[in-house]
Parts: sequence; structure tokens; C-alpha cells
Amino acid sequence: MGYSIGFMPWKETGIMNERVKMIGEYLTDGESVSQLARYYGVSRKTVYKWIERYELMGPAGLEDLSRAPHHRPHALSHANERRILEWKSQKPLWGAPKIHTKLKEELSQCPSETTVSNVLARHGLTRKQHRRGRATPSENPLGGCAAVNQVWCADFKGHFQTGDGQRCEPLTITDAHSRYLLCCRGLDQSTGSLVVKPLFISAFREHGIPEAMRTDNGPPFASIGLGGLTELSVWWIELGIRIERISPGKPQQNGRHERMHRTLKEATANPPCRTLRQQQGAFDVFRHEYNHERPHEALGQKPPASLYVASRREYPERMPPPRGYPADWAKRTVRPGGRIRWQGREVNLSRALCGREIGLEPIAEDRWAVHFECLQLGIYDQRKARIEPAKTLEWNDDLNS
Repeated sequence: MGYSIGFMPWKETGIMNERVKMIGEYLTDGESVSQLARYYGVSRKTVYKWIERYELMGPAGLEDLSRAPHHRPHALSHANERRILEWKSQKPLWGAPKIHTKLKEELSQCPSETTVSNVLARHGLTRKQHRRGRATPSENPLGGCAAVNQVWCADFKGHFQTGDGQRCEPLTITDAHSRYLLCCRGLDQSTGSLVVKPLFISAFREHGIPEAMRTDNGPPFASIGLGGLTELSVWWIELGIRIERISPGKPQQNGRHERMHRTLKEATANPPCRTLRQQQGAFDVFRHEYNHERPHEALGQKPPASLYVASRREYPERMPPPRGYPADWAKRTVRPGGRIRWQGREVNLSRALCGREIGLEPIAEDRWAVHFECLQLGIYDQRKARIEPAKTLEWNDDLNS
């Protein structure tokens, strides 16, 4: 068999080359369909198919045709694509998972999350996420948060200036389990206890009291003094709130709160508003959206408000009486300057404890464990006339009753 089709324009390779040879032999040598089928090891139906394609389309008919269907019953409609873009316009910081969650609530035939992502990418509305490096985790010394109000997280989002040059440093408080944003208040000057305490009182009145409060090691939450106590943390302890502090230089131990801060900055301070009042308005709008509208991936694409309920522990308008210490413990009231008097000597404790009663538990000859409420502050060594501070926060649950 010989063949000659000198006008074939494509590159001949593999199975394509066999089709060219077969059609050439059919045209020039007059081979029958049965002979061609036997020689090339195919059915007569296949030979007829390629002959028919060649006669209808010329050499291009010998190429494989696309198997894609002419009609796609599940193709994205123009209306649904437009709705995806409308959601992105309304919520520019939301990605495909959150927009897909909202579309499922309003469309009877909702496109897949992948389709939503493809639409955003096609319109240049996605941002490339850079993978963040993570430190090797250490043993976690912090309590769990398996239910709402077990742990609240409090921190300051780094300060910035509004358009008119005024300082703004937001105080934020969240519930660690539900991610509910309890407070977001921009402060313009001091962030000391006198300024911050009323904001916590407001949060306690509205949402009740948590079991624990998690913060970093900076003021007004903590100090370098005995037990790391400050006026604010002493007040929390008197309310029956445990204090938790993340390890220095390890913000990942408060990672849920830090992630909220990044979202807060993107949504409200990029760029900042013109005035502090307008900035607070932006914080208020963000807080409502974050709590009630924005789906959260860690919550199964539900907003925090769908999980959060107020604490059953109501804020007392009058401080509860101090917890009593066991009868065999010595008691002392901390004097002005943060000292107690013991065996004729002045012993330094903390100015944050002025006016409060502390308990001294006898543990060995000339040694006492020093307690404030349920927190053990350290060990007093009478021979050295000083307190050895506790290396970690140690709580005596037996004093809770």
C-alpha cells in the first residue's frame, strides 16, 4: 500500500499519522473499507467515520473533536454570577467560602464554592494568601475554651492616627469559644486601669462575667510585680475571674484574638477614618457585621452570634465580700505602699493589693505560702525576710467555696 497526501498541514504523530495513512490509501490505492479495517485493526464503522469526517471537513476532520458537551445544564447563569459579584462588592473582605454560605441561604440552585472562587478569580477579586510561618508549639499552659464564657480574651490593637492626627488605640474583648466580639472601643490617650475599667464594667453588665480572662503581659493587665498583679487584675480576681497570661513573645497563644485584629484593621483602618468619632462608628459597624453577618470558618460558616449567649454569672453592683482563709492561716492587710508587717519587719508585696487581706499558709518551719484570694503569690521565707515569687500562676481551688 502506498499513499500521498501532500497538503496535510498538521504535525503527524502517533495515531494521527495512522489516520492520514488510512485516508491516503483509501483515496489513491482504492482500498476497500473491509481491507482497511483488517489492516489497521479497527471496525468498518470506524473507517467509515474517518472517511466521512475527511469528506465533510478536509484534513481538519482527522483531528480528535472535543468531548465537552454542547449544552451544560449546570452552567453558571448570568444572574448568579452577577449576584456573586454583588456580594463581593458589598463585602470586599469576604472570600469564596463566606460568599458561598450566603448564596446557599438565598438561591434554590446555588453554585459550588469552587465556582464562586473561579468567578472571583476571573474578575481579579481574589488575593494571594502568603503562608505564615509557624513556630513549633510548646506545651499549652492555658485553659481550654470548650464553651462560651469560659475564657474571654482582651488586648489592645496597636495604636494608629486618624486623619486629623488624633491617636486611636482600640481595646477589644472577645469570647474565645464563639469568637463573639464583646467590645471594640477606640481610646485616644491613656490605656490605664482608670480608663479601661469602665469598659469592662459595661461588658460585664451586658454579657455577665467569664470564668477566665486571657491577656498579654503588658499594662494595665499585668506588671512585673509580685504575681504580675495590677489594679485591674486584682479587681478581676475579686470578681471570681481567673487570670491567664500568654507567654512573652508568643501571641499565637491568643491566636483567635490576633486573627480578629487583622480583620479589624483591614475593615476599619485601611485607611483610618478622618476623626476619632468616625473611627468609632466604623468599629461599631464592624462589630455588628462580625458578630451577626460574617460567616466564620471555624464555626462551620456560622456567625459568632449564632453560638454566643450571655454568662449566667451576673455582674454584682456591689463587690462580693472577700473569701475567707482557713482558721490556721495567718492574715494580714496590705498597707499603703504595698507592704505587710510580719514579726516586726516590713515585707514588700504589691501596691496593687493595698487595702486587701492576704493569707499566709504555714508549709514548713519559717516558711509560708502567700495567697491573695485563690491565687498563690509565692513563698515567704522568714529567715531571708523576703517573698520568693511563684514562677507561674498557681490557683488554690479549695478556696473557691
